Amino acid sequence: MSPDGYNLAHGIGGAKDLPISPELAIAGATAALVISFTVLALAWRTPRYDATTSGRPAPAWLASIVDSTWWRVLWRAAGFALFLYVGAAAVFGKDLVINPFFGVFYVWWWVGLVPLSLFLGPVWKAISPVRTINLAFAKVSGSDPERGIFAYPERLGHWPAAIGLFAFVWLELVYPYSTELGPVRLWVAGYVAVMLVGGALFGNVFYERADPFEVYSTLVSRMSPWGRRDGVLLIRSPLANLDATPVHPGLFGVVAVLFGSTAFDSFKDSTRWVKFVQGSTTSSYLLNNIALVAFCVGVGLIFAAGTMLTGLGDDLRRRELPDLFAHSVVPIVVGYVVAHYLSYLVEVGQLTLIQLSDPFSDGSNYLGTANLDVNYWLSYHPTLLANVKVLAVIAGHVLGVIAAHDRAIRILPPRHQLTGQLPLLVAMIAFTVGGLYLLFAG
Repeated sequence: MSPDGYNLAHGIGGAKDLPISPELAIAGATAALVISFTVLALAWRTPRYDATTSGRPAPAWLASIVDSTWWRVLWRAAGFALFLYVGAAAVFGKDLVINPFFGVFYVWWWVGLVPLSLFLGPVWKAISPVRTINLAFAKVSGSDPERGIFAYPERLGHWPAAIGLFAFVWLELVYPYSTELGPVRLWVAGYVAVMLVGGALFGNVFYERADPFEVYSTLVSRMSPWGRRDGVLLIRSPLANLDATPVHPGLFGVVAVLFGSTAFDSFKDSTRWVKFVQGSTTSSYLLNNIALVAFCVGVGLIFAAGTMLTGLGDDLRRRELPDLFAHSVVPIVVGYVVAHYLSYLVEVGQLTLIQLSDPFSDGSNYLGTANLDVNYWLSYHPTLLANVKVLAVIAGHVLGVIAAHDRAIRILPPRHQLTGQLPLLVAMIAFTVGGLYLLFAG
């Protein structure tokens, strides 16, 4: 535990943060989904999102800045400077939970990517130190960083990213030594090594498809107003931007890991699970491993079943449906990240900024932030926090239903455009009820 009582490996607000009726919240959320679907069925009968026409060009002055070399270099330099600074804390800092390496790794990097990508676009792609190193190697060798030795296998798609994301959440939520410097440092070293080898073999497409953090950040950025078409910076509605998400094999695996691991984070702290683990003769480590896999696989199976149980007759096309509808889970993932990690990000994020001034735990104040205090305003307003959490979950599911509906009326046969959505609606309701139950039970 950190000095302020946070577990840096994971942290959510549980039932103590939610002074409202769980039954009322679950009933309201279910009603919101059903009403949304009914309204969509009556009023939204033709597709409204088209990646080839949606959005308008950003103002010329803004596009000239964003597309300039100095702007890209500035972001790369900032990302690499932070990488070196935090790397120094990881290598030369003390093996204490107050080492800022843990806060940057678990809070800024993992949770902080979500709001940054929502507001600014694909942030990790812009600041990724592995991309920067790969670019430097290419400049020195005279090669093109966009091209590797081999073509990236299309059949792999995003599956390597899904595996990488699972490796992270396993370290964060299950591994018993997740707040010891050695194992976390080794994990990051392994990540950097795999990314550099992958970039050398397959070029930058490897980062777009297989880097777990770039895939995560880019997916979340699809809910931002910033998009591109033929290299032109666009401003368009977040749902139109989301609909333009490229479909690659394994996309639904990525969202299943993101959603399933967040649900497991709540479940593992629930009273029922804690009592079961304590009363079992089986190792808690083994039980948590099984539960994490079960949550991720379970979410994937429920979603796959909801998308594949349609009137579509082509078996090959049916197997493609989970990936074609996977973008609709992105707003749900964002909603649950807000619900589960909002106070954690705000408060432990501040604590991390304070600790960054003293990376070697020797009383230094390099950044001038060591004497700041954490503001616990959110925790002091539990009703507001509860409302934000529940509304985030409901909004995420409603937006997911809208995204799925627009995709369904584009790709499903006319006779199945509504009835074909019913299994997915049932899956969405199951996610809503289960997610809110776990949010209250945590």
